[in-house]
Amino acid sequence: MAKAVIPPVSKLCNGIIRILGMNPGKMTLQGTNTYLLGNGKRRILLDTGDEGVPEYIQNLKKVLQEEDVSIEHIIITHWHHDHIGGVKEVLKQTGSDVSVWKFPRSDGEEEEGIPLKFLKDGDEFTAGDTVFKVCHTPGHTTDHIILIAPATGHMFSGDNVLGEGTAVFADLYEYMKSLKCMVDLKPSIIFPGHGPVVEDPVQKISYYINHRNSREEQILSVLQKNPLKSLSAIDIVKIIYVDVDENLHFAASVNVTQHLEKLLKEGKVISSDGLWQYHLLESNL
Repeated sequence: MAKAVIPPVSKLCNGIIRILGMNPGKMTLQGTNTYLLGNGKRRILLDTGDEGVPEYIQNLKKVLQEEDVSIEHIIITHWHHDHIGGVKEVLKQTGSDVSVWKFPRSDGEEEEGIPLKFLKDGDEFTAGDTVFKVCHTPGHTTDHIILIAPATGHMFSGDNVLGEGTAVFADLYEYMKSLKCMVDLKPSIIFPGHGPVVEDPVQKISYYINHRNSREEQILSVLQKNPLKSLSAIDIVKIIYVDVDENLHFAASVNVTQHLEKLLKEGKVISSDGLWQYHLLESNL
């Protein structure tokens, strides 16, 4: 089935206008989705796309002019360049009286030259008659946040959940906790950082969770069947991905390693010098 084409600008519903970042690519799909939120004169811009994309800036300015509104707050879902890269140009083109908000990174590093204000989990922003709540959802990155409008269940998932395919992550342990948190929020719809709108949000998030749990069970099964043997991530890949081209095994080993690191945090495996074993606890016997 052909993928739905995302237009440069889409009025999705009352108070939500999607402005495509015009930066298509392997990781960004058709481009970064940025959102102009609220229905008052002063709006929230969620994410800013990549730097050096004049077409995006032109589209944003046109929307602001047509709606006769201005930006009060820019909220960044996380530090990746395709979400924060356009901030400086947006500020330059739309005015200096705009607050830029982002959750702090755990390593303390932040984009230079941007006057950031730092978010806290649970912060709320009001645009017109809509309240948006900030939820810290690490895993994709340490600073990742989502927004949800509690009154409607409208969720803006950043890169935690995409409109197409599955997402990548830096820390699977934290990512899985964040996905469960997102399910508990009972979203009615998801507006993702990339790809089309997700109309079945709980089902989509549950698929992400089940997909990762299934892979984890495969990895644990391999280690359980070799309890006295230390295996590398590549060893495990060769067993699990037996039908996959060997040229893709290294990429698969990165994914397997992230699963193993999660299992290590949970005390289910032990590791030494890049080799892994099932942790033979009494409770596991």
